[in-house]
Amino acid sequence: MRFHLSRFALATGFALTEHGRNRFAMVLVILFVPLWTTLAYLAMPDTPARMRLHATGETLAPHGNELTEISGALNAVTLITGFMMFAATFSGNRFDRRLAMAGYPRAHLVLAKVTALALISAAVAAYATAVTCLAWTPRQPLLLAAALFTAGLTYGALGVGFGSVLRREVEGMFAVVMTSIIDLALQNPITSSGADTPLMRYLPSYGAMQASTAAGFSTNPVPRHLALQLLWFAGAALIALVGFGRSTRSTLPARAQAPEPAPGSGAPSPSVPRGTTAPPVTASGPETH
Repeated sequence: MRFHLSRFALATGFALTEHGRNRFAMVLVILFVPLWTTLAYLAMPDTPARMRLHATGETLAPHGNELTEISGALNAVTLITGFMMFAATFSGNRFDRRLAMAGYPRAHLVLAKVTALALISAAVAAYATAVTCLAWTPRQPLLLAAALFTAGLTYGALGVGFGSVLRREVEGMFAVVMTSIIDLALQNPITSSGADTPLMRYLPSYGAMQASTAAGFSTNPVPRHLALQLLWFAGAALIALVGFGRSTRSTLPARAQAPEPAPGSGAPSPSVPRGTTAPPVTASGPETH
């Protein structure tokens, strides 16, 4: 047990150190989250937007700027966690491959990445929730934090998958950004007239969007939609696991080994050149002259 704990702690330290070196991501967390959510709140009109919340079956009329701020908070959390996990995976692929080829357990490396993802998602979700509460008070702040957290987990796992599969950094960044923008823009009734269509249920952050909207404007809990978002996380984590296994597999060709000669066959040993005699072996090793 001590062996596994030490390997897990060491791998987690590697993962957190890699994230700590990403100073640009730290700047995004500190500045981008309040900037994006505040602009969404101030720029959008506060005209009530009538909508039907599928998670609770209620018909709501939230202020447009408050609804857009929730969408902006989700967008900020998913972008930052997806970017951080992609950058760490993309830059650490070679290091992870060397560790795996040296015999370091892959399970510990995977658990360390999951732990780092959970810590990052929790920190960013709590920060985004606090920033949102500075402008107005959601009905269920803890539910809002949980929805942001599960959305961060999902996009962080997608970031690991993109970092393991894609070959260039710009490709992964484009994939994370466009996935988040399309996903959340289509679900916002302020910007999309088709936000109530059944197709929205198949988007990656549908559960988090429904849960965060309920957190802002309803008093009803929505555990089923949080579970749905965790299901999306599990699917994204499976994709990331396959990509991680592919990126850390050994690319060296297997060494061909000559078959051992049968006893009494008279065939020469493959390690002794033909026509020579092997030196006698003593207790201290081969005899030298």
